Amino acid sequence: MSKVAIVFEARREGYGIDQLFEGHFEEPMTVGCLREILEDLPDDMYFVLSHDNGYTYGSINECFCRFSVEKGRDWEMTESIHEALNAYENED
Repeated sequence: MSKVAIVFEARREGYGIDQLFEGHFEEPMTVGCLREILEDLPDDMYFVLSHDNGYTYGSINECFCRFSVEKGRDWEMTESIHEALNAYENED
C-alpha cells in the first residue's frame, strides 16, 4: 500500500510568536479548525510540514510537541500541556 501524507505549508512569518498577532499576517489556525480539517482523514495518514515553498520538509512527532504561553508581551515555551491549559483556562 502506498504512503499518503497531508502536507501543511508552514510559512516563516516572524522571529517571535508575538509577530503573528500584529496584524501583518493571517492569525494562526486554531486547534478547532485543525480538527475540522483532520476529522475525516484516516488515522494512519502521515502529517508533515513543508517549509520554504516545498524546498524542505519536516515531520511532527510526540517528542516535538511544545507549548507556548503568552506572559504579558512575551511568550514562554513549556513542554507541559497542563501548564499551557492552566494558562488558557485562567485567561484574564
